[in-house]
Amino acid sequence: MKNIQLLFIFLFVSILSLNAAEDWGATGHRVTGQVAENHLTKKAKRNLDKLLKGEPLAFISTYGDEIKSDDLYRDYSPWHYVNFPFDSTYEAHPKSPKGDLIVGIKNCIDTIKDENCSEDDKIFHLKMLVHLIGDLHQPLHVGIAKDRGGNKLQVRWFDEGTNIHTVWDTKLIEYYNMSYSELTSNLKKLNKHQIKEIQKGTTIDWMYESRALCKEIYSNVEVGEKLRYEYGYLNLDTVRSQLQKGGIRLASILNELFG
Repeated sequence: MKNIQLLFIFLFVSILSLNAAEDWGATGHRVTGQVAENHLTKKAKRNLDKLLKGEPLAFISTYGDEIKSDDLYRDYSPWHYVNFPFDSTYEAHPKSPKGDLIVGIKNCIDTIKDENCSEDDKIFHLKMLVHLIGDLHQPLHVGIAKDRGGNKLQVRWFDEGTNIHTVWDTKLIEYYNMSYSELTSNLKKLNKHQIKEIQKGTTIDWMYESRALCKEIYSNVEVGEKLRYEYGYLNLDTVRSQLQKGGIRLASILNELFG
């Protein structure tokens, strides 16, 4: 019996690990959640604490990945990404009938605003919103369908076989060897003007920022390439910036919704 229990625990953890590898890893999402928490207005913080029963944004930021192993939430899987060819645009390319990252974010915001929605619905969509804004700032989540956002573009990270999506999800963040709180406290110090500049624009504008980075990533990597110290050195600042932008922009949305 004990061996069977251990097997189930192992399988459960393995499933979570596989699901988490599809976008910013837990550390990255928690950084974005903590950054957002640090930029909330007092009123927004009070209202969020009330709705979430005191759970911090860093804690709920991984919820969108945690539910992937549950078939009840399978319909939400397409919300984690948006794909269209490099020679097209989001507006021009046919939309998936199952939705996408942009649709998911809009649905979350609309549900939170809807006075007729239940508290449970608001909590669920708030947790998803926190996660999806993080996904929006992972460049390969605004990717191309033919290789599943870089999941099929095989590379080596030092001596380990992996893919370019996973490198940007977790490997570059792990390269820091910091906890999410340590990484958050060591992000770039920004003044009020810089923060306001980051908060400008729409979800579509922010998506196209990630899209530009996605194109750059593809132009600087080859199939089977061995990525090592230089790749980390050249891209760590981009990862840090995207995590920080995601948190600051998430805060601006939450301040509008709850402030």
